[in-house]
Amino acid sequence: MRTSSYRPDWSDAPADWNWLAQDEDGRWFWYAVEPQLGLAGGVWRSPRRAQQFAGQGDPNPLWYESCMQRPAEERADVSREQK
Repeated sequence: MRTSSYRPDWSDAPADWNWLAQDEDGRWFWYAVEPQLGLAGGVWRSPRRAQQFAGQGDPNPLWYESCMQRPAEERADVSREQK
């Protein structure tokens, strides 16, 4: 089973948006808060203002395993840049 090899780079994420996940249809989104798994419809759920389109990949049948938090060292780098 093939999954999308495209994944947005953390350097493109908005500051303090520390979550990234891919929906079943291949769309990637940045999240300001941890998204919740929404099995109905194959999407991740979060308040609309806490979600931003990040890119389009191939449809992913394992989309529910795609949610990831920004690596700690990257969060620290973003915090330093904001000061």
